[in-house]
Amino acid sequence: MNKANKITMSRIILSLIIIILLLFPFHEVGVDFPTYLIKGRIVVDIKYIIAGVLFIIASLTDFFDGYVARKYNIVTDFGKMIDAISDKLLTNSVLIILSCEGKISPVVAVVIIMRDIVVDSIKMVVGNKGKAVAAIYLAKVKTATLMVGIVLTLFYNLPFEIIPIRVSDFLLAVAAILSIITGVKYYIMAKPFLTER
Repeated sequence: MNKANKITMSRIILSLIIIILLLFPFHEVGVDFPTYLIKGRIVVDIKYIIAGVLFIIASLTDFFDGYVARKYNIVTDFGKMIDAISDKLLTNSVLIILSCEGKISPVVAVVIIMRDIVVDSIKMVVGNKGKAVAAIYLAKVKTATLMVGIVLTLFYNLPFEIIPIRVSDFLLAVAAILSIITGVKYYIMAKPFLTER
């Protein structure tokens, strides 16, 4: 368990805390998070703000674990595996929760999660053949767009909701479109390895 892997594990722990925070019926045990009324029409539940802050911290660890692993040359197969798992645990679980609560379109969650399943399966098959599919820059743009979109959703699209402009919905829609584009690109790049015997 090197430094990079410890950072990755902290992302998993933060992801679980976020999931519990968003799903646990606190009101049934007598715990009520304060709510605030902004501009007389935007009701903000502090629970989602806390979840948003934790999501930002967890997202930043996604950058730092890779940076530390490369800087100190401690890249491991375990690290690669746990990094991929922690990324999906963080983003996909929150997407599902927000979709179930009606805060985002279910289409966004389904498209992004389906793409992840397909791409991860392709990478696994190609990896089993001793090959590798190069990372796509556009996929990093997709991830950044997705994470900012999720954070804004958890923050009630503030401050843009005051105008109001649905920046959070726009970014999530862009992330879904980029998911499809990058998924197709990964398939095209991996096709020669997938079809060879």
